[in-house]
Amino acid sequence: MDPDCPVCLTAEIVCGKWTLLLVRDLAEGRSRFCELERSLAGISPRTLSLRLRALEEEGIVERHTYPEVPPRVEYALTEKGLALLPIVDGMREYGERWLGGVCADAAAPVAA
Repeated sequence: MDPDCPVCLTAEIVCGKWTLLLVRDLAEGRSRFCELERSLAGISPRTLSLRLRALEEEGIVERHTYPEVPPRVEYALTEKGLALLPIVDGMREYGERWLGGVCADAAAPVAA
């Protein structure tokens, strides 16, 4: 990997399994852990926790903890995370045009 190549640097972040699907789901706004787990069929709680933590460390996702009983935690995209939405939209368009995919849960683009 070329440490100066912007494509390589971006791929290092977004090519992690589940990353772009998490970004896609968080594009709708804040979500709780259980909501993300339901929307990402097949992801284990451990994997989801690890991916969210990694995205937090990268500054893509922010975690909001509310002082309630029981504690409520929500996740949201940061400005850096929102900047990934055109990539998600481009992948959606490519998948629809070239791969015959249909997004039932997100018919409209996520980037505004």
